[in-house]
Amino acid sequence: MNAASAPPEGRAHPAGGSRSRRVVQQTLLGAAGVAGLLLLWQLLPTTGLVNPAHFPEATSVLARFGTDLLDLEFWRNVGRTLASWGIGLLVSTVAALVAGTVVGMVPFLRRATHTLVEFLRPIPSVALIPLAVLSFGITMEAALVIIVFASFWQVFVQVLYGVADIDAVARDTARSYGLGRRAQLLRLVLPTALPYLVTGLRLAASVALILAVTAEMTIGNPGLGNALMLSYSNGDQAGVFAVVIATGLIGLVVNLIFGAVERRALFWHQSVRSEDSA
Repeated sequence: MNAASAPPEGRAHPAGGSRSRRVVQQTLLGAAGVAGLLLLWQLLPTTGLVNPAHFPEATSVLARFGTDLLDLEFWRNVGRTLASWGIGLLVSTVAALVAGTVVGMVPFLRRATHTLVEFLRPIPSVALIPLAVLSFGITMEAALVIIVFASFWQVFVQVLYGVADIDAVARDTARSYGLGRRAQLLRLVLPTALPYLVTGLRLAASVALILAVTAEMTIGNPGLGNALMLSYSNGDQAGVFAVVIATGLIGLVVNLIFGAVERRALFWHQSVRSEDSA
């Protein structure tokens, strides 16, 4: 590159500057939204529009949340909930990836399992709680039953669609070049299904967290859900809202992490490139 075509020193790249401004604007708008919500939350019980006994002030809840952050038992509960979430998500993702790839690659299996999948997928996971408790008692294993069941379908269906989305010309070309099943799987099937898999994984992560907390609330095994129910039974409304805030923040962090993973894994995909350039 010669001196005439080189960009002037100290001048930011237009695309980079635009992206930075967009991030700053989104951050400011997000902070303004949170501040507005907290202000509204504070005003509702203060002005008597809602009963403070059932809907405590934002300052009381935030003070209680700050106290919980200094409590070791709170962090133990966070660890228990995240352990159930992580194990359930891992098991369901591996099982769904294997099953979705096998079923998707065999047309006969796709037709044979279609009705079964459409029957099992809509079943509410909480309906399995009595069966899980009878089989495993009040343990993490009981929680994993409903976490895995709910998360499995999020990934399985996406992988199934991804495998079915393989271009027929690309498949015929791979066969004409003599690529075996393994080579087709690594070079054709998985790259095509990767965007679907990442989407399914992001959905499953949120669903697994919801079911992890739900299982702790209903089954009674230790974790944030159980702590929420204990606060509720003791009439500690501030404690209930503090746990709700904690679970919301964990969900936000999980979503941000998987969003970053999606952008990193699919940096070459059109959807991510168009989002970055917007």
